[in-house]
Amino acid sequence: MYVVRPVELADIDALEALAAVPMPGVHTLPKTREKILAMIEGSIASFAAQVDIASEESYLLVLENLTDHSIAGTAAIFAAAGSNGTYFSFRNDVIQQVSRDLNISHSVHALTLCSELTGYSQLSSFYVGEREQGSAEAALLSRARLMFAVLAPHRFSDRFFVPLAGVTDTNSGSPFWDALGRKFFQMDFLDAERVIGGARNRTLIVELMPHYPVYVPLLPGDAQAAMGQIHPSGELAFNLLTAEGFEADDYIDIFDGGPILQAHKNSLRTFTGALQRRATVALDARDRGREPPVRYAISSGTEHNFRAVIADCAALEAQVTVALPAEVLGTLNIADGDTVICVRL
Repeated sequence: MYVVRPVELADIDALEALAAVPMPGVHTLPKTREKILAMIEGSIASFAAQVDIASEESYLLVLENLTDHSIAGTAAIFAAAGSNGTYFSFRNDVIQQVSRDLNISHSVHALTLCSELTGYSQLSSFYVGEREQGSAEAALLSRARLMFAVLAPHRFSDRFFVPLAGVTDTNSGSPFWDALGRKFFQMDFLDAERVIGGARNRTLIVELMPHYPVYVPLLPGDAQAAMGQIHPSGELAFNLLTAEGFEADDYIDIFDGGPILQAHKNSLRTFTGALQRRATVALDARDRGREPPVRYAISSGTEHNFRAVIADCAALEAQVTVALPAEVLGTLNIADGDTVICVRL
């Protein structure tokens, strides 16, 4: 059995081991113990804080295997991107060009540096181990962030976005970066990752990135082909998020050209399908009848004691309570009669 829960200080060694696993892009865990510790401490403070308006809070969740208490994955959500400044991305635009004298009219794909995602809540740092790849636990980990947002909407924006790692070559170079960013920053892609540290709100981006539209047909073919494409390791996250209701048409990352998925919360399955039910202790399985069970992600119903698990139970749409085994209630740290949030997986 697995549980998704807020990160704790005791998890630092496990997170440091996960961070050592090669991962593409700049949307994963920090690489040094000092920065990992800062991320953990920031998450603990954010969960404990009394919040009225989304700001600098960051929430890091871990997927714990309760059999051996190992950490099998991570997922984070930032309350408001660019809370310390501005979050930059490239917006996909179409520029219409017309020559009346030549009787020619055509459309040109262009990229425009924009800050429209500033203030949106950002999902990030999604990673699961090989054993959990494609499992229900991976879906639980991804969805748990949004279940927490359902539980505590005042902590987040009404809109969410997710940057995914873009295409890189065998040497971890980025065709998109080489065609565009390198011309302005005068450094390799990996060097830029280390210097910028994954931030998209630094003043130097405004200082160095082009302010006028970039005409896509002028970019090399491999850079154009890389735009909006995800690194193979990001396919799981992409599939989970698009099934959730995220869309990837409007924005791409300013560094590697990877897709940025975004959506209003009312378009997401977790928000539209979340059910609030009172938990009761389940009867013996032999007494549950012949109705086939339905698999749900179930979380505790208080924002300061958030935990989420997978449970199979009877369809809840026509019920006012959810019958759960005593061990599930124990894992969620709740008692008989407490409220839980349930979403079909």
